[in-house]
Formats: sequence, structure tokens, C-alpha cells
Amino acid sequence: MNKHTITFLPYKKQIHVNDGENLIRAAMEAGVHINASCGGEGVCAKCRVLIEEGSVEDGISERLSKADIEQGYRLACKSIVRSDIVVRIPVESSIDNSALNVVSQRKKAIIEEIDISILKEADKFLPPVEKIFVSVPEPSNANNSSDATRLINCLREQFNEHQLEFEMPVLQKLPDVLREKEHQITLTIARPVRDGHKNNIIDVAAGDRTPHKLAIAVDIGTTTVYGELLDTHSGDVLASYGDFNGQISYGEDVISRIVFAEKGDNAKTLQKVVVQTINKIIEKIIHRAKVNITDISIVTLAANTTMTQLFLGINPRYIRRSPYVPATMFYPQCKAVDLGLNMDSHTIALIYPCVSSYVGGDVVAGVMGSGMYQTDELTLFIDMGTNAEIVIGNKEWLTCAACSAGPAFEGGGVEHGMRASKGAIEDFLIDPVTFEPMILTIGNVRPKGICGSGLLTMLAVLLENNIIGQNGKFNTELKTNRIRKQNDTYEYVIVWADQTQIERDIVLTEIDIDNLIRAKAAMYSGYMTLLTSVGLNIADLDRIILAGGFGSYVDLDKAMTIGLLPEVDPEKVTYIGNGSLMGARMNSISNHLRQDVGETVARMTNFELSETPSYMDNYMAALFLPHTDMSLFPKFNVRKEEKKK
Repeated sequence: MNKHTITFLPYKKQIHVNDGENLIRAAMEAGVHINASCGGEGVCAKCRVLIEEGSVEDGISERLSKADIEQGYRLACKSIVRSDIVVRIPVESSIDNSALNVVSQRKKAIIEEIDISILKEADKFLPPVEKIFVSVPEPSNANNSSDATRLINCLREQFNEHQLEFEMPVLQKLPDVLREKEHQITLTIARPVRDGHKNNIIDVAAGDRTPHKLAIAVDIGTTTVYGELLDTHSGDVLASYGDFNGQISYGEDVISRIVFAEKGDNAKTLQKVVVQTINKIIEKIIHRAKVNITDISIVTLAANTTMTQLFLGINPRYIRRSPYVPATMFYPQCKAVDLGLNMDSHTIALIYPCVSSYVGGDVVAGVMGSGMYQTDELTLFIDMGTNAEIVIGNKEWLTCAACSAGPAFEGGGVEHGMRASKGAIEDFLIDPVTFEPMILTIGNVRPKGICGSGLLTMLAVLLENNIIGQNGKFNTELKTNRIRKQNDTYEYVIVWADQTQIERDIVLTEIDIDNLIRAKAAMYSGYMTLLTSVGLNIADLDRIILAGGFGSYVDLDKAMTIGLLPEVDPEKVTYIGNGSLMGARMNSISNHLRQDVGETVARMTNFELSETPSYMDNYMAALFLPHTDMSLFPKFNVRKEEKKK
């Protein structure tokens, strides 16, 4: 079979492929990310690339303009390689993680942080892994008992530690380590989940290493992965780093990744790339904090059900098939190295359990970290990410569900939508007389697309200024050249081509708006369906907790204007940021939290919204801005009138 060479610019990466290979799959194999959100159907046009040399078969879609085609642009997902080619990845089709690890200028909400002092006062600051320094009596003719026996006797006398057992690697290194510094030794002990079980001695080190008590917390998101290095003595975060999940090159959402994983050895590929992403993050934070990897004794991980199973190498195919069954709800403690993580051989890994196929460990971690499972307040917990998960309840009961909202608020299904990275439009205002826009981008550079917070704000501002109606359609009677008809649909030109990075007009179309309305309707109907299923309504809520990357940047006023959030007193709303990472961090410093997890998961009643009859009624009612039942949004008209003043 003929072989062809593909060169990817600007990365200068080359790969040799068989004749007939699909271009986007070749990019995956080369480790080159090209944005795509439709699973290769050719309808999103996110994988637009420029063929600078050579040619490909097909690759043309009605989503590409005649000018694009003439310049050599093609869709990677539809392009078949028939010769040597040079492919340039345009800025809008590439990935940029720079915004993930800088102090953003975006309107980030005030996020509640974990108060370590409260844990300490409640006597719950007890890490699952502890370090103890002991001076072991040297052997003599009078006391020639074994090294292990003398050590255990010493622990019983000095620390009242009784139920102990050694792991084999510890026994193998104990004699030499014990004598390295005159029988001064530090033990690393893993506490059991339940009282009455034995503590495991998982490592020994010469000298006093007790000041070096470190842990790593990891959130494995569908789109991004974040890690934190923690001092388990103080609870302080010593370093953090985030990166895009390497799996996004194989699918934007969990369903597309499950479908990909079902073919051949693809599941192993997905496991490999996410492990590589986590290892890269671990390497970064260890380097930043300048610590010794041997001092890290625990890694806690939280992820949605699909991401967890893919990370662990568990077949996820039954997650997306009725009756939507995950492989397990709980995962055993294991060694980090056995999961492929570049950690010391003694480091243990703790993985958050899930509730169902679509309510995973990330949501459980958020519920635990936020403390809603311990309070009397009736709380609505919303994790806004690639998927939307909701939990309602308090310390007495908890119900939960996942909303199939789609990725619209993360840029999917929106012509110029994109992730929150440099060049993304994040804020938007409009002159109510001239209808001319004013925009702000992340990094204050020329725009190349619109991120989730920008899309939310844009929709609300257009609605408040009567540029779109409550049905999401443009007011074509307005005297402005910003509203035009293209390809049989109306659109609003946000930025003209000569002012962008992508040399094309950045627009918001009625199709985009329809997708955004569907996404917000799915979320709102999820809240309503859960509440009515337990005989409650919005007015009964004491508190709303917003979690997730997108949730951290939600403007409450704008979110209520379009009906993404219920209309409540803003004082009731709390932001916790990355709830999954918060819960993973808490699990690293509180064994009590770890003990509570099992009971909390058992109390979480899961609703499959697709199987709940009232969900579709609630969904149809929410396909309006902000809603068809305006009694739920009494302040909407007030806000709209205030905008006119």
C-alpha cells in the first residue's frame, strides 16, 4: 500500500500514513489537535484546515465559503489523503491552553474557598495518609528481636498505634533504611476507610521526613484536567496546573469518546492519552514546587463516570445504552503506579465513586467539598461543564440527574464558539441607538471566536436591547448593517473580518441562538423536573451552588435574563469554582470525608431525565427567553426596562 507524508504546520510535525487515511485521524496519530465537535459529520466546520501543498480527496462542505475553498481550505474530518501534503492548522482550529494557567482578566465570580480551620476545629483534619517519625531501639544481645517487631513495639509505646501491618516492599527495604540514620526513621501509614481496620505501613524513609507531607489532587474533566500539589500538614496548595485533556482530539464529549472507544484498541488509546495528560500535570506542579516525588504519598482523583472508566481501562460502552449501567459505583484503593502514573511505588490512589452513568465522581466530589450533604439548607447544586449535572437536597436527602445540554456554552454547535482561551470574546455590550457592539477578549488581543461567558452575555444583551425577540429571532426592522441574511439565515456581525485573527467576520446566527436556547432549556428543565419530582418548586430553595469551569464565570443577572438559572435572590447563590478539584483536595486532607462518601452516595437518588415524563414538558416550556411561563421570571421586564434608561 502506498505511503504518504503529512506535514502539520505551524508545529512542524510529520507523520507517514497509508493511502486513503482520514486527515483528522492522521492528526490524532501525530498528536496534533484540530478542533472538532460534530464527531466527523462535517457539520460544525470547526476542523477547517489549509492545504498548502498537495491535495486531498473531498473535504468540501457547504459550511465552507466559495472563497475558503478557492484558497485551499478543507474540513479535516472529510478529507482523504491521496498524496504527500502540507497542512496548516489555522488559529481558530488549534488548541491554546495559555488561559488555563494565568490569572484571568475575565469577570470571575467570588469563589468560596475551603476553610481549613473549620476542619481542624471539628477534628476532621486527618489525612488518609500520615507520616510518623520514630527512634527505634537498636538491636542488642539483650533485645535481638526482628527489626519489624522492634519497630511495632516502639509505635505501640510512643503513639498507641496497635493495628498495623507491613506491605511487602516496606519489609524489603526496612533493614537498610533503619540503619541508614542510626535507627531514626519515618513511617508512611495509610489509614483505613473504616475504624477497626488495620493501618498499612506503605513506606519507610531514613531520618525525619514528617515536614514533607504531600498529596496531589486531580480533576479529570472531559475538556480539561487540573492538578494541585497539597501540603497535607497545613492544607495549603503549593502548586497547580491545568491542561486540555488529550482525549479531546478523539471526541468533544463523553458519547463521542465512548463510540470511539468501542472500535478496536481505541479504549487503550484513550487511556494512554489521559494518563499522559495527568503525568504532564504532575511533572509541572512538582517542578514548580521544587519537591521530591517520594514525599507524595497520596493521589486523589475525581471525574465523571465515563472519564473515570476510560482512565482506569474499564469498558464504558454500557454507559450510553439503556438501562445506562456503569461498571461499578465504587473503586478500590490502589497504587498510583499501577494506573500508569509517574509516582513513587508507595503512593496510593483514591478515586471518587459515582452515582450513575451520567452523575459521576466529579459531582460527588463537589457535593462533598461544598458541604451541602451536611447542611439543613435546601440546596440546588449545578455543575456547569461539558455536561450539566444537578443535585438537590440537604443532609436528610439528595436527588440528582444529568442534563443532556450539549456543548453549546463551551462553543460546540455555535459557528464561532470556542473554549475560553486567548482571543475569545468574553464580554459584550451594545449601543442601544446605533446597535454597534463593544467587545472584550481574553488576553486583550484580536478576537478569534466567542467563549461560553461571552455567548451567555451576548444572548442576554441582544435580548435586553430588543435586537432579538424572546423566540431568539432577529428584529430585521432595525436600521443596522450588523444584521444580515446569509445562507438563508439571519445573523449579527459581531466583528468584521479585518478586525479579527481569523480574517473572517465573527457572527452570531439564529441557528447558534437556537442551539443556545436548547442548551439553557435542557438545564432549566432539569432543575424543574427534579424539584417537582420531590414536590418542591424554585421558591423552596435556600441556596444555589454553581460549580464547574463555565459556572465560575456565569454573570447571574445575564443568566437569569435568558433563563439559564432560575430567578432567585442573588444572595442565595454561591460559587465554588472547580467542585471536582475541591472535593479531591478535601479527600486528601480529611479521612472523615472519605468515610462519609459511601453513605452520601447511597443517599443520592438518581433520576434518568429521559425516562421522566415531565422532563419533556418542562423542556418545551423553557424553549423561550427566558421562559414561556413569565410568572417564573417576574423581574425580567424590570431588568429590560432598566436597560432602556
